[in-house]
Amino acid sequence: MPSRPIAVPIDYEKILVERVVVASNLPGTIIRLPMVHGSRDILHRLYSYLQRMDDNRPAIVLEDSTARWRGSYGYVENVAYAMPAAGGYAIALAVTNERATGRIYHVADVEALTEAQRITRVGKIAGWQGKVVIVPKSQLPSEWKLPVNTEQDWFVDSTRIRQELGYKEIVPLDEALRRTIDWQRTNSPQEPQQFAAPWLLDYGIEDTILSKFR
Repeated sequence: MPSRPIAVPIDYEKILVERVVVASNLPGTIIRLPMVHGSRDILHRLYSYLQRMDDNRPAIVLEDSTARWRGSYGYVENVAYAMPAAGGYAIALAVTNERATGRIYHVADVEALTEAQRITRVGKIAGWQGKVVIVPKSQLPSEWKLPVNTEQDWFVDSTRIRQELGYKEIVPLDEALRRTIDWQRTNSPQEPQQFAAPWLLDYGIEDTILSKFR
């Protein structure tokens, strides 16, 4: 496993699997998932932010391009739970509905929040009294380099699965975040350093930047 910001092999490509499904004689459905959060999240997507909130940090500093970046997320029970219920569980709906055969569906929350909006929402639910502080790149140390490309948003349109299969979230966003927060607080990763968001600054640099805004 090479050292990469999102910790995946350099040749990781789901489209190759999709091509096999499409070319086969078996009935198949392609479901393109968002970034999935919730219990048993092996990537601990909220860990870095929640740790700072539980450490009572007064602020989380984001470089402006990271703060405005938008990505598609989905709560695990909405995306893939074992049994379908009225209007929910995207994967179960596709598996049990013949209309899904040969179709491609995107699954994600309707609203794609900016990273600053998402952190602020998590903080409110977590009871954090701090705030997100957005700074231009010029305010960061010259040696600091953003390890990911935030110039292109990553969000998808889930209209098709909603219209064709009747999909809708059975767990609202705030409740989904609350459940994720509760799980994460009792399931810290064994090696926290592996799940540190690479675009977040260390506390010392954050404090130096925050002192300029006082």
